[in-house]
Order: sequence, then C-alpha cells, then structure tokens
Amino acid sequence: MKAIEIKTRTNKEGRLSLDFQLDQPDKKVRLLILLENDEETQEEAWLKAVSSNPAFDFLKEADEDIYTVNDGEAWYG
Repeated sequence: MKAIEIKTRTNKEGRLSLDFQLDQPDKKVRLLILLENDEETQEEAWLKAVSSNPAFDFLKEADEDIYTVNDGEAWYG
C-alpha cells in the first residue's frame, strides 16, 4: 500500500476539494482525513464517532441499562 499526503484547506462552506492527479484510472482508494483542531473540538469529534460506531450498539440494549441518574456521584473533570 502506498501513502500520499496532500495538504489543502476547506472553503468558506467547509467543503473539501482536491485537485490531484493519481494517474491510476479505475482504482479503489481510501481517504483518511485528519483535522487539526483544538482539544475541545477533538473531544467532540471523538464522542460523535464513538456514539455513532456500530461496535457500541450493544450498549443501547435494555439489559445494559443498569444505572440511573441517582447512582454514583457527579464528576466534574
């Protein structure tokens, strides 16, 4: 597998546009996007990714819902 790094910017609407010739017609490619953000935004992105990941769907099952808001103590990290 070959890795290619292309640096670009999003436009005012947040859209990404690439103008890069691969010279590899009709090939499957994978695109990895790494955003350079502040710490809070990274945490929000991580929480969004985890909450939408099907690997954690089992946590939505009734058998996993064993705690209430009255259990434990509040933690303000």
